[in-house]
Amino acid sequence: MTNYVVLDTDVASLTFRRRLQPDLASRLAGKLWCLTFVTVAEMTQWAQLRSWAPRNQAALEEWLSRFAFIDAGWEAARTWGRISASGKSRGRPYPINDTWIAACCLAEGLPLATLNTKDYADIAEHHGLVLVSRDQTP
Repeated sequence: MTNYVVLDTDVASLTFRRRLQPDLASRLAGKLWCLTFVTVAEMTQWAQLRSWAPRNQAALEEWLSRFAFIDAGWEAARTWGRISASGKSRGRPYPINDTWIAACCLAEGLPLATLNTKDYADIAEHHGLVLVSRDQTP
């Protein structure tokens, strides 16, 4: 699965709107993109809150369906529990959705493409989450 990469919601959103920065787009070229259940939920919520027309919502649904989908199974749930407890015990609680995305990545052994590296830096440092971002050196 070394050719797979999970898109964080920020990266997925920019990709959907065709606004992903060229430097990150080049890092993701040739990879098979995956979305977690959290990103699908967040993007669906985004469209609903903005009262998108049915045609636009259908376009989003069609776009989302192109990706490999990562759901939260037993291993992701246990990983989420470990990550969440670790952060809280060190006084660094993580946002719930970010923790789920990270847990899905770790459970599947996949890197996460994100523009919000600060949100995931502690999880990367303490739990081995691999991040793909625009500010990496080649």
